Amino acid sequence: MEIIDSFILGLIQGLTEFLPISSSGHLVLGKELLGGDFEKNITFEVVVHFGTLCSILLYYKKEIGAILLSIWELLKNPAELSERYEDDRNIKLSWFILISMIPAMIVGITMEDLIEETFLSPFPVSIMLLVTGAILFSTSFRKEYPNRLTKGSAFGIGLAQAFAILPGISRSGSTISLGLYLGIKREEVANFSFLMVIPVIGGAMLLKTIEMIEVGVPFETMWGLIVGFITSFISGYFALKYLIILLRHKGIHPFAWYCWAIGIIGLISFW
Repeated sequence: MEIIDSFILGLIQGLTEFLPISSSGHLVLGKELLGGDFEKNITFEVVVHFGTLCSILLYYKKEIGAILLSIWELLKNPAELSERYEDDRNIKLSWFILISMIPAMIVGITMEDLIEETFLSPFPVSIMLLVTGAILFSTSFRKEYPNRLTKGSAFGIGLAQAFAILPGISRSGSTISLGLYLGIKREEVANFSFLMVIPVIGGAMLLKTIEMIEVGVPFETMWGLIVGFITSFISGYFALKYLIILLRHKGIHPFAWYCWAIGIIGLISFW
């Protein structure tokens, strides 16, 4: 893989992992446009996903540290589970994250290969980008409700995350959109959306890393991997920061126009 290709795909991964425009869909279209055989490059996929994972860990370092500290305190006194669940928001949040993982784990384990075989090509991805645009635009019609995150809403947002296994369906877009429709405040649902994906990305990376070890890492690809990691890490951090700021003031529906434009271009280009 050329250095410039690594830079472009790392940039695509970093920007689209958090912005509600589908990283998987953009990578499929980007690989097709670059004309390379990137589908088999498991190593590069692992590296750029690790870059975006690191950007989440950096951005939410205080929140993650507080959650881990609360879990550690609970492990030292497990008999206090009921009391801590009611009094410690970090314990409740960690429980919500575990609940949200269930749908994605089930779908990922049982349907990932089928979905990749069926949808991992430019034309269906372009259609799914149009669907993502419709999901995002629909949030402009939602009404404000003073609701908070619950076990039920956490599971529902987990279902939205599972739906986003389809390339072209934005994970952040679908989870945040559902949270908004449930009446959860913009920033709260956005923070939950990105915190809940940490174990999902981590688990997926573990499986891909095992594949990577089996395939091996050619030494001549190291510079490309380094460039891909740095690019996805930096661009991912600023994309995440920008999205949180935008959510506070505008919402996510403006991204609908971009998804529709890319989807239409994809349909025309790969018909």
